Amino acid sequence: MSARVVVLGGGPNGLTAAGLLAKAGLQPLLLEARAEVGGAAATAEIHPGFRAPVLAHTTGPFRASVLDALGVTGVELLRPEPRVVLLHGEGGALPLFGDPARTADALRSLSAADARAWPALDATLRHLGRLAAAVCDTVPPELGAPKWSDAVPMGRLGLSLVRLGRGDGQRLLRYAPMAVADFAAEWLESEPARTALCALAVTRVLAGPGSAGTTANLLLQAAAGDGSAAGEAVFVKGGPGALTAALAARVQALGGEIRTGARVAKLVVRDGRVAAVGLDSGEEIACRAVLSSADPHTTFLRLLAPEALDPDDRERLTCFRTAGMVSKLNLALDGLPQVRGLAPEHAAARLLLADSVEALERAYDDAKYGAPSRQPLLEVALPSLHDPALAPAGKHVMSVHVQFTPYPLREGHWDTQRDALAERVLDALEQRMPGLRARVLARQVLTPLDLEREWGLTGGHPTHGEMSLNQLFVGRPLIGFSRYRTPVPGLYLCGAGAHPGGGVTGWPGANAARVAIADLRAG
Repeated sequence: MSARVVVLGGGPNGLTAAGLLAKAGLQPLLLEARAEVGGAAATAEIHPGFRAPVLAHTTGPFRASVLDALGVTGVELLRPEPRVVLLHGEGGALPLFGDPARTADALRSLSAADARAWPALDATLRHLGRLAAAVCDTVPPELGAPKWSDAVPMGRLGLSLVRLGRGDGQRLLRYAPMAVADFAAEWLESEPARTALCALAVTRVLAGPGSAGTTANLLLQAAAGDGSAAGEAVFVKGGPGALTAALAARVQALGGEIRTGARVAKLVVRDGRVAAVGLDSGEEIACRAVLSSADPHTTFLRLLAPEALDPDDRERLTCFRTAGMVSKLNLALDGLPQVRGLAPEHAAARLLLADSVEALERAYDDAKYGAPSRQPLLEVALPSLHDPALAPAGKHVMSVHVQFTPYPLREGHWDTQRDALAERVLDALEQRMPGLRARVLARQVLTPLDLEREWGLTGGHPTHGEMSLNQLFVGRPLIGFSRYRTPVPGLYLCGAGAHPGGGVTGWPGANAARVAIADLRAG
Protein backbone atom coordinates (compact mmCIF):
# COMPACT_ATOMS: atom_id res chain seq x y z
CA MET A 1 0.00 0.00 0.00
CA SER A 2 1.37 3.45 -0.85
CA ALA A 3 2.29 5.80 1.99
CA ARG A 4 -0.70 7.70 3.28
CA VAL A 5 -2.01 9.56 6.31
CA VAL A 6 -3.37 7.28 9.03
CA VAL A 7 -5.71 8.26 11.86
CA LEU A 8 -5.84 6.06 14.96
CA GLY A 9 -9.21 5.77 16.70
CA GLY A 10 -12.79 6.23 15.53
CA GLY A 11 -14.12 8.41 18.33
CA PRO A 12 -15.35 11.98 17.77
CA ASN A 13 -11.85 13.47 17.59
CA GLY A 14 -10.43 10.82 15.29
CA LEU A 15 -13.43 11.14 12.98
CA THR A 16 -13.14 14.93 13.01
CA ALA A 17 -9.45 14.80 12.12
CA ALA A 18 -10.06 12.22 9.39
CA GLY A 19 -12.91 14.26 7.93
CA LEU A 20 -10.84 17.45 7.73
CA LEU A 21 -7.89 15.55 6.24
CA ALA A 22 -10.20 14.03 3.65
CA LYS A 23 -11.65 17.41 2.82
CA ALA A 24 -8.09 18.62 2.23
CA GLY A 25 -7.64 15.83 -0.34
CA LEU A 26 -5.28 13.69 1.76
CA GLN A 27 -7.44 10.51 1.59
CA PRO A 28 -6.82 9.36 5.17
CA LEU A 29 -7.17 5.82 6.46
CA LEU A 30 -8.89 5.66 9.86
CA LEU A 31 -8.21 2.54 11.96
CA GLU A 32 -10.63 1.59 14.75
CA ALA A 33 -10.01 -1.40 17.03
CA ARG A 34 -13.66 -1.98 17.89
CA ALA A 35 -16.28 -3.36 15.54
CA GLU A 36 -17.94 0.05 15.16
CA VAL A 37 -16.79 3.65 15.27
CA GLY A 38 -17.91 5.96 18.04
CA GLY A 39 -15.49 5.38 20.89
CA ALA A 40 -16.83 6.95 24.07
CA ALA A 41 -19.66 8.52 22.03
CA ALA A 42 -21.44 5.35 20.95
CA THR A 43 -25.03 4.15 21.21
CA ALA A 44 -25.53 0.41 21.68
CA GLU A 45 -28.15 -2.15 22.63
CA ILE A 46 -28.02 -2.95 26.36
CA HIS A 47 -31.10 -5.23 26.35
CA PRO A 48 -33.25 -6.46 23.45
CA GLY A 49 -35.01 -3.39 22.06
CA PHE A 50 -33.22 -0.95 24.41
CA ARG A 51 -30.41 1.26 23.07
CA ALA A 52 -28.45 3.57 25.34
CA PRO A 53 -25.48 5.95 25.16
CA VAL A 54 -22.86 3.53 26.43
CA LEU A 55 -20.48 6.10 27.94
CA ALA A 56 -21.10 9.80 27.18
CA HIS A 57 -24.79 10.73 27.16
CA THR A 58 -24.40 14.38 26.15
CA THR A 59 -22.12 16.17 23.70
CA GLY A 60 -19.72 18.90 24.76
CA PRO A 61 -21.51 20.41 22.72
CA PHE A 62 -19.85 19.31 19.49
CA ARG A 63 -18.37 22.23 17.54
CA ALA A 64 -20.90 23.60 15.07
CA SER A 65 -17.99 24.94 12.99
CA VAL A 66 -16.73 21.37 12.45
CA LEU A 67 -20.14 20.11 11.38
CA ASP A 68 -20.41 23.01 8.96
CA ALA A 69 -16.89 22.53 7.60
CA LEU A 70 -17.51 18.85 6.93
CA GLY A 71 -21.02 19.35 5.59
CA VAL A 72 -22.56 17.03 8.17
CA THR A 73 -26.35 17.01 7.97
CA GLY A 74 -29.15 15.05 9.55
CA VAL A 75 -27.82 15.31 13.12
CA GLU A 76 -30.55 16.59 15.40
CA LEU A 77 -29.21 18.27 18.53
CA LEU A 78 -31.68 18.60 21.40
CA ARG A 79 -31.30 21.24 24.13
CA PRO A 80 -33.73 20.76 27.02
CA GLU A 81 -34.73 23.55 29.38
CA PRO A 82 -33.91 23.52 32.18
CA ARG A 83 -30.48 22.28 31.27
CA VAL A 84 -29.58 20.95 34.70
CA VAL A 85 -31.62 20.13 37.79
CA LEU A 86 -29.93 19.60 41.14
CA LEU A 87 -31.78 17.03 43.23
CA HIS A 88 -30.87 17.62 46.86
CA GLY A 89 -32.09 16.70 50.34
CA GLU A 90 -35.32 14.77 50.80
CA GLY A 91 -37.13 16.28 47.85
CA GLY A 92 -35.52 19.53 46.79
CA ALA A 93 -35.03 20.31 43.11
CA LEU A 94 -33.22 23.37 41.78
CA PRO A 95 -33.56 23.88 38.01
CA LEU A 96 -30.88 25.81 36.12
CA PHE A 97 -31.97 27.39 32.83
CA GLY A 98 -30.00 28.84 29.95
CA ASP A 99 -31.99 32.04 30.54
CA PRO A 100 -30.49 33.50 33.74
CA ALA A 101 -33.75 35.29 34.55
CA ARG A 102 -35.57 31.95 34.78
CA THR A 103 -32.87 30.54 37.07
CA ALA A 104 -33.13 33.67 39.20
CA ASP A 105 -36.86 33.05 39.55
CA ALA A 106 -36.16 29.48 40.67
CA LEU A 107 -33.62 30.72 43.23
CA ARG A 108 -35.89 33.36 44.75
CA SER A 109 -37.57 30.96 47.14
CA LEU A 110 -34.14 29.86 48.42
CA SER A 111 -32.43 33.24 48.59
CA ALA A 112 -33.36 36.69 47.34
CA ALA A 113 -29.64 37.55 47.31
CA ASP A 114 -28.88 34.57 45.05
CA ALA A 115 -31.71 35.55 42.72
CA ARG A 116 -30.09 38.97 42.36
CA ALA A 117 -26.57 37.57 41.99
CA TRP A 118 -27.24 34.85 39.41
CA PRO A 119 -27.64 37.08 36.30
CA ALA A 120 -24.34 38.83 37.10
CA LEU A 121 -22.62 35.46 37.66
CA ASP A 122 -24.03 34.21 34.36
CA ALA A 123 -22.85 37.33 32.50
CA THR A 124 -19.35 37.01 33.97
CA LEU A 125 -19.01 33.36 32.95
CA ARG A 126 -20.26 34.12 29.45
CA HIS A 127 -17.74 36.94 29.12
CA LEU A 128 -14.83 34.88 30.42
CA GLY A 129 -16.01 31.87 28.43
CA ARG A 130 -15.52 33.77 25.18
CA LEU A 131 -11.83 34.24 25.99
CA ALA A 132 -11.57 30.61 27.09
CA ALA A 133 -13.08 29.57 23.74
CA ALA A 134 -10.45 31.62 21.92
CA VAL A 135 -7.76 29.80 23.92
CA CYS A 136 -9.30 26.45 22.99
CA ASP A 137 -9.22 27.39 19.31
CA THR A 138 -5.54 28.36 19.49
CA VAL A 139 -2.53 26.09 18.98
CA PRO A 140 -0.43 26.56 22.15
CA PRO A 141 2.91 28.35 21.68
CA GLU A 142 6.24 26.57 21.69
CA LEU A 143 7.77 27.73 24.96
CA GLY A 144 11.19 26.15 24.43
CA ALA A 145 11.80 27.61 20.97
CA PRO A 146 9.17 30.25 20.18
CA LYS A 147 8.55 30.97 16.52
CA TRP A 148 7.39 34.07 14.70
CA SER A 149 4.37 32.07 13.58
CA ASP A 150 3.22 32.03 17.22
CA ALA A 151 3.12 35.81 17.35
CA VAL A 152 -0.17 36.29 15.51
CA PRO A 153 -2.35 33.82 17.49
CA MET A 154 -0.77 34.86 20.78
CA GLY A 155 -1.29 38.49 19.83
CA ARG A 156 -4.97 37.79 19.19
CA LEU A 157 -5.26 36.15 22.61
CA GLY A 158 -3.54 39.12 24.21
CA LEU A 159 -5.95 41.48 22.49
CA SER A 160 -8.89 39.38 23.70
CA LEU A 161 -7.55 39.62 27.24
CA VAL A 162 -7.26 43.39 26.94
CA ARG A 163 -10.83 43.57 25.66
CA LEU A 164 -12.04 41.79 28.79
CA GLY A 165 -11.39 44.99 30.66
CA ARG A 166 -9.62 45.43 33.94
CA GLY A 167 -12.38 43.96 36.10
CA ASP A 168 -12.96 40.73 34.19
CA GLY A 169 -9.26 40.38 33.44
CA GLN A 170 -8.51 40.38 37.15
CA ARG A 171 -11.38 37.95 37.76
CA LEU A 172 -9.97 35.53 35.20
CA LEU A 173 -6.56 35.52 36.85
CA ARG A 174 -8.20 34.93 40.24
CA TYR A 175 -10.79 32.40 39.20
CA ALA A 176 -8.76 29.93 37.12
CA PRO A 177 -6.66 28.61 40.06
CA MET A 178 -9.49 28.98 42.60
CA ALA A 179 -11.29 26.13 44.34
CA VAL A 180 -14.86 26.12 43.06
CA ALA A 181 -16.19 25.99 46.64
CA ASP A 182 -14.61 29.40 47.22
CA PHE A 183 -15.84 30.70 43.87
CA ALA A 184 -19.41 29.60 44.60
CA ALA A 185 -19.27 31.14 48.10
CA GLU A 186 -18.21 34.50 46.65
CA TRP A 187 -21.30 34.66 44.46
CA LEU A 188 -24.02 32.68 46.24
CA GLU A 189 -25.28 32.09 49.77
CA SER A 190 -27.77 29.20 49.54
CA GLU A 191 -26.43 25.67 49.85
CA PRO A 192 -28.31 24.24 46.82
CA ALA A 193 -27.05 26.99 44.49
CA ARG A 194 -23.48 26.54 45.67
CA THR A 195 -23.78 22.77 45.40
CA ALA A 196 -25.06 22.97 41.82
CA LEU A 197 -22.05 25.01 40.69
CA CYS A 198 -19.64 22.75 42.54
CA ALA A 199 -21.18 19.58 41.11
CA LEU A 200 -20.84 20.94 37.57
CA ALA A 201 -17.20 21.85 38.19
CA VAL A 202 -16.04 18.49 39.56
CA THR A 203 -17.71 16.17 37.05
CA ARG A 204 -15.14 13.90 35.35
CA VAL A 205 -12.19 15.15 37.40
CA LEU A 206 -10.58 13.54 40.41
CA ALA A 207 -11.02 16.56 42.64
CA GLY A 208 -13.40 17.89 45.23
CA PRO A 209 -14.96 21.35 45.40
CA GLY A 210 -12.19 22.38 47.80
CA SER A 211 -9.45 21.45 45.29
CA ALA A 212 -7.46 24.25 43.72
CA GLY A 213 -8.12 24.88 40.03
CA THR A 214 -11.62 23.42 39.89
CA THR A 215 -13.11 26.76 38.86
CA ALA A 216 -11.11 26.41 35.64
CA ASN A 217 -13.42 23.51 34.75
CA LEU A 218 -16.40 25.87 34.86
CA LEU A 219 -14.56 28.21 32.49
CA LEU A 220 -13.81 25.34 30.11
CA GLN A 221 -17.47 24.32 30.15
CA ALA A 222 -18.40 27.93 29.44
CA ALA A 223 -15.97 27.91 26.50
CA ALA A 224 -17.46 24.75 25.01
CA GLY A 225 -21.05 25.99 25.24
CA ASP A 226 -22.68 29.39 25.28
CA GLY A 227 -21.08 30.33 28.59
CA SER A 228 -24.20 29.98 30.72
CA ALA A 229 -23.66 29.40 34.44
CA ALA A 230 -26.26 26.64 34.05
CA GLY A 231 -23.78 24.59 32.06
CA GLU A 232 -24.78 22.70 28.92
CA ALA A 233 -27.13 19.83 28.17
CA VAL A 234 -26.98 18.87 24.50
CA PHE A 235 -28.39 15.48 23.54
CA VAL A 236 -28.35 13.88 20.11
CA LYS A 237 -31.47 12.26 18.72
CA GLY A 238 -30.53 8.61 18.35
CA GLY A 239 -27.87 8.97 21.04
CA PRO A 240 -24.29 10.15 20.57
CA GLY A 241 -23.74 7.27 18.16
CA ALA A 242 -25.92 9.11 15.64
CA LEU A 243 -23.38 11.95 15.66
CA THR A 244 -20.36 9.70 15.18
CA ALA A 245 -22.16 7.71 12.47
CA ALA A 246 -22.83 10.95 10.58
CA LEU A 247 -19.18 11.98 10.94
CA ALA A 248 -18.05 8.58 9.66
CA ALA A 249 -20.34 8.88 6.64
CA ARG A 250 -18.80 12.26 5.77
CA VAL A 251 -15.25 10.90 6.13
CA GLN A 252 -16.06 8.26 3.53
CA ALA A 253 -18.00 10.64 1.28
CA LEU A 254 -15.00 12.99 1.23
CA GLY A 255 -12.64 10.23 0.13
CA GLY A 256 -11.39 8.80 3.42
CA GLU A 257 -11.34 5.11 4.31
CA ILE A 258 -12.46 3.56 7.61
CA ARG A 259 -11.40 0.11 8.78
CA THR A 260 -12.97 -1.31 11.92
CA GLY A 261 -11.69 -4.33 13.81
CA ALA A 262 -8.17 -3.05 13.09
CA ARG A 263 -6.24 -3.01 16.36
CA VAL A 264 -2.94 -1.14 16.18
CA ALA A 265 -0.01 -2.90 17.87
CA LYS A 266 2.85 -0.51 17.14
CA LEU A 267 4.04 2.60 15.39
CA VAL A 268 7.10 1.98 13.23
CA VAL A 269 9.80 4.68 13.22
CA ARG A 270 12.49 4.65 10.55
CA ASP A 271 15.18 7.24 9.91
CA GLY A 272 13.87 9.30 12.79
CA ARG A 273 10.23 9.67 11.65
CA VAL A 274 7.04 7.63 11.73
CA ALA A 275 6.96 5.36 8.69
CA ALA A 276 4.30 2.71 9.26
CA VAL A 277 1.54 1.40 11.48
CA GLY A 278 1.67 -2.24 12.54
CA LEU A 279 -1.56 -4.11 13.29
CA ASP A 280 -2.15 -7.03 15.64
CA SER A 281 -2.70 -9.16 12.56
CA GLY A 282 0.89 -8.57 11.48
CA GLU A 283 -0.08 -6.26 8.62
CA GLU A 284 2.09 -3.17 8.27
CA ILE A 285 0.64 -0.05 6.66
CA ALA A 286 3.15 2.43 5.27
CA CYS A 287 2.35 6.06 6.04
CA ARG A 288 3.82 9.52 5.91
CA ALA A 289 1.95 10.77 8.97
CA VAL A 290 -0.11 9.40 11.86
CA LEU A 291 -2.70 11.32 13.86
CA SER A 292 -3.42 9.43 17.06
CA SER A 293 -6.63 10.00 18.99
CA ALA A 294 -5.54 7.37 21.51
CA ASP A 295 -4.55 8.69 24.93
CA PRO A 296 -0.95 9.90 25.44
CA HIS A 297 0.12 6.86 27.48
CA THR A 298 -1.09 4.49 24.77
CA THR A 299 0.37 6.54 21.94
CA PHE A 300 3.81 7.21 23.38
CA LEU A 301 4.43 4.49 25.95
CA ARG A 302 2.72 1.46 24.38
CA LEU A 303 2.74 1.95 20.62
CA LEU A 304 6.17 3.55 20.25
CA ALA A 305 9.36 1.61 20.90
CA PRO A 306 11.27 3.02 23.92
CA GLU A 307 14.16 4.21 21.78
CA ALA A 308 11.84 6.42 19.68
CA LEU A 309 11.56 8.97 22.51
CA ASP A 310 14.06 10.75 24.69
CA PRO A 311 14.24 8.89 28.05
CA ASP A 312 13.45 12.10 29.92
CA ASP A 313 10.30 12.57 27.83
CA ARG A 314 9.22 9.01 28.56
CA GLU A 315 9.73 9.62 32.25
CA ARG A 316 7.70 12.83 32.12
CA LEU A 317 4.90 11.03 30.28
CA THR A 318 4.60 8.49 33.09
CA CYS A 319 3.77 11.45 35.35
CA PHE A 320 0.82 12.53 33.17
CA ARG A 321 -2.08 11.63 35.46
CA THR A 322 -4.64 9.27 33.93
CA ALA A 323 -6.33 7.63 36.92
CA GLY A 324 -10.06 7.71 36.18
CA MET A 325 -12.88 8.29 38.63
CA VAL A 326 -16.10 7.74 36.66
CA SER A 327 -18.18 4.58 36.29
CA LYS A 328 -21.32 4.12 34.23
CA LEU A 329 -24.65 2.43 34.92
CA ASN A 330 -27.09 1.96 32.03
CA LEU A 331 -30.61 0.74 32.83
CA ALA A 332 -33.44 -0.68 30.74
CA LEU A 333 -36.71 0.32 32.47
CA ASP A 334 -40.24 -0.93 31.98
CA GLY A 335 -41.62 2.57 32.52
CA LEU A 336 -40.75 6.17 33.30
CA PRO A 337 -39.51 6.59 36.89
CA GLN A 338 -41.20 9.14 39.11
CA VAL A 339 -38.70 11.55 40.69
CA ARG A 340 -39.70 12.98 44.06
CA GLY A 341 -39.83 16.79 43.95
CA LEU A 342 -39.12 17.05 40.21
CA ALA A 343 -41.59 18.74 37.89
CA PRO A 344 -42.43 16.21 35.12
CA GLU A 345 -41.54 18.72 32.42
CA HIS A 346 -38.01 18.98 33.87
CA ALA A 347 -37.20 15.26 33.63
CA ALA A 348 -35.38 15.62 30.30
CA ALA A 349 -32.58 17.71 31.85
CA ARG A 350 -29.26 16.52 33.24
CA LEU A 351 -30.18 15.49 36.77
CA LEU A 352 -27.45 15.91 39.41
CA LEU A 353 -27.88 14.13 42.75
CA ALA A 354 -25.85 15.88 45.45
CA ASP A 355 -26.92 17.10 48.88
CA SER A 356 -24.29 19.71 49.73
CA VAL A 357 -20.82 21.04 49.02
CA GLU A 358 -19.59 19.16 52.08
CA ALA A 359 -21.12 15.92 50.79
CA LEU A 360 -19.24 16.36 47.50
CA GLU A 361 -16.00 16.89 49.39
CA ARG A 362 -16.60 13.77 51.48
CA ALA A 363 -17.28 11.80 48.30
CA TYR A 364 -13.96 12.97 46.92
CA ASP A 365 -12.23 12.02 50.19
CA ASP A 366 -13.37 8.42 49.72
CA ALA A 367 -12.01 8.29 46.17
CA LYS A 368 -8.81 10.12 47.08
CA TYR A 369 -7.94 7.28 49.44
CA GLY A 370 -8.79 4.53 46.97
CA ALA A 371 -12.38 3.62 47.86
CA PRO A 372 -15.59 4.03 45.84
CA SER A 373 -17.56 6.89 47.35
CA ARG A 374 -20.21 5.94 49.88
CA GLN A 375 -22.33 8.81 48.54
CA PRO A 376 -21.22 9.34 44.92
CA LEU A 377 -22.16 12.28 42.77
CA LEU A 378 -24.65 10.97 40.22
CA GLU A 379 -25.52 12.53 36.88
CA VAL A 380 -28.68 10.99 35.43
CA ALA A 381 -30.16 11.29 31.95
CA LEU A 382 -33.24 9.74 30.38
CA PRO A 383 -32.34 9.75 26.67
CA SER A 384 -35.56 8.00 25.69
CA LEU A 385 -37.47 11.14 26.67
CA HIS A 386 -35.68 12.88 23.79
CA ASP A 387 -35.91 9.94 21.42
CA PRO A 388 -38.62 7.33 22.15
CA ALA A 389 -37.12 5.09 19.46
CA LEU A 390 -34.34 4.16 21.91
CA ALA A 391 -36.75 1.90 23.83
CA PRO A 392 -39.98 -0.03 23.15
CA ALA A 393 -43.22 1.92 23.47
CA GLY A 394 -43.87 3.05 27.04
CA LYS A 395 -40.43 1.93 28.21
CA HIS A 396 -37.22 3.89 28.82
CA VAL A 397 -33.47 3.83 29.16
CA MET A 398 -31.59 5.58 31.95
CA SER A 399 -27.94 6.63 31.75
CA VAL A 400 -26.06 7.30 35.03
CA HIS A 401 -22.56 8.71 35.40
CA VAL A 402 -21.17 7.69 38.79
CA GLN A 403 -18.53 10.12 40.03
CA PHE A 404 -15.77 9.33 42.57
CA THR A 405 -15.17 5.67 41.78
CA PRO A 406 -11.35 5.56 41.53
CA TYR A 407 -9.51 3.33 39.07
CA PRO A 408 -6.88 2.26 41.62
CA LEU A 409 -8.66 0.56 44.53
CA ARG A 410 -6.96 0.36 47.89
CA GLU A 411 -8.77 -2.89 48.62
CA GLY A 412 -10.37 -5.45 46.33
CA HIS A 413 -10.72 -5.45 42.55
CA TRP A 414 -13.28 -3.87 40.24
CA ASP A 415 -14.25 -7.24 38.78
CA THR A 416 -15.56 -8.27 42.20
CA GLN A 417 -16.95 -4.86 43.20
CA ARG A 418 -18.98 -4.15 40.07
CA ASP A 419 -22.28 -5.44 41.46
CA ALA A 420 -21.75 -3.76 44.83
CA LEU A 421 -21.29 -0.45 43.01
CA ALA A 422 -24.52 -0.97 41.04
CA GLU A 423 -26.44 -1.75 44.24
CA ARG A 424 -25.10 1.38 45.93
CA VAL A 425 -26.14 3.53 42.99
CA LEU A 426 -29.60 1.93 42.83
CA ASP A 427 -30.02 2.57 46.57
CA ALA A 428 -29.24 6.25 46.05
CA LEU A 429 -31.57 6.50 43.05
CA GLU A 430 -34.37 4.69 44.87
CA GLN A 431 -34.38 7.37 47.56
CA ARG A 432 -35.32 10.00 44.97
CA MET A 433 -37.16 7.68 42.57
CA PRO A 434 -39.35 5.36 44.66
CA GLY A 435 -40.11 2.14 42.84
CA LEU A 436 -37.18 2.42 40.43
CA ARG A 437 -35.72 -0.96 41.35
CA ALA A 438 -38.95 -2.71 40.44
CA ARG A 439 -38.80 -1.11 36.98
CA VAL A 440 -35.29 -2.33 36.12
CA LEU A 441 -35.36 -4.96 33.37
CA ALA A 442 -31.62 -5.06 32.78
CA ARG A 443 -28.50 -3.18 33.75
CA GLN A 444 -25.06 -2.60 32.31
CA VAL A 445 -22.27 -1.68 34.76
CA LEU A 446 -19.01 -0.22 33.49
CA THR A 447 -16.18 0.51 35.93
CA PRO A 448 -12.99 2.50 35.26
CA LEU A 449 -11.27 -0.84 34.64
CA ASP A 450 -13.86 -1.66 31.95
CA LEU A 451 -13.21 1.71 30.32
CA GLU A 452 -9.54 0.81 30.12
CA ARG A 453 -10.01 -2.74 28.87
CA GLU A 454 -12.88 -2.20 26.44
CA TRP A 455 -12.25 1.34 25.19
CA GLY A 456 -8.47 1.62 25.57
CA LEU A 457 -8.67 4.51 28.06
CA THR A 458 -5.52 4.25 30.17
CA GLY A 459 -6.53 4.35 33.83
CA GLY A 460 -10.16 4.46 32.75
CA HIS A 461 -10.02 8.25 32.44
CA PRO A 462 -12.82 9.52 30.17
CA THR A 463 -10.85 12.62 29.14
CA HIS A 464 -7.53 10.78 28.53
CA GLY A 465 -5.96 12.50 31.52
CA GLU A 466 -6.81 14.76 34.43
CA MET A 467 -8.06 18.22 33.43
CA SER A 468 -5.99 20.00 36.09
CA LEU A 469 -4.21 23.32 35.60
CA ASN A 470 -0.81 21.67 35.13
CA GLN A 471 -2.27 19.41 32.43
CA LEU A 472 -3.97 22.09 30.33
CA PHE A 473 -2.93 24.34 27.41
CA VAL A 474 0.90 24.18 27.02
CA GLY A 475 0.98 21.41 29.63
CA ARG A 476 -1.36 19.03 27.77
CA PRO A 477 -0.03 16.43 27.72
CA LEU A 478 3.44 17.92 28.36
CA ILE A 479 5.34 21.10 27.66
CA GLY A 480 6.91 20.38 24.29
CA PHE A 481 4.10 18.01 23.25
CA SER A 482 1.23 20.50 23.35
CA ARG A 483 1.18 21.71 19.74
CA TYR A 484 -0.28 18.43 18.40
CA ARG A 485 3.12 17.75 16.81
CA THR A 486 5.28 15.37 18.82
CA PRO A 487 9.05 14.82 19.08
CA VAL A 488 8.64 12.06 16.47
CA PRO A 489 8.29 13.79 13.08
CA GLY A 490 5.09 12.80 11.32
CA LEU A 491 3.31 11.78 14.55
CA TYR A 492 0.51 14.01 15.84
CA LEU A 493 -1.77 13.76 18.87
CA CYS A 494 -5.43 14.54 18.08
CA GLY A 495 -7.41 13.10 21.01
CA ALA A 496 -8.64 14.38 24.35
CA GLY A 497 -5.12 14.09 25.76
CA ALA A 498 -4.23 17.10 23.59
CA HIS A 499 -5.31 20.73 24.04
CA PRO A 500 -8.03 21.68 24.97
CA GLY A 501 -8.93 18.30 26.45
CA GLY A 502 -11.99 16.14 26.91
CA GLY A 503 -15.67 16.35 26.13
CA VAL A 504 -17.49 15.43 22.93
CA THR A 505 -16.50 18.65 21.14
CA GLY A 506 -14.22 17.68 18.24
CA TRP A 507 -11.90 20.51 19.30
CA PRO A 508 -8.59 18.58 19.63
CA GLY A 509 -9.26 16.66 16.42
CA ALA A 510 -9.97 19.84 14.46
CA ASN A 511 -6.96 21.72 15.83
CA ALA A 512 -4.60 18.80 15.20
CA ALA A 513 -5.88 18.30 11.65
CA ARG A 514 -5.28 21.97 10.92
CA VAL A 515 -1.65 21.66 12.07
CA ALA A 516 -1.03 18.39 10.21
CA ILE A 517 -2.56 19.66 6.97
CA ALA A 518 -0.31 22.73 7.05
CA ASP A 519 2.77 20.56 7.65
CA LEU A 520 1.89 18.04 4.95
CA ARG A 521 1.21 20.73 2.39
CA ALA A 522 4.48 22.47 3.27
CA GLY A 523 6.58 19.34 3.23
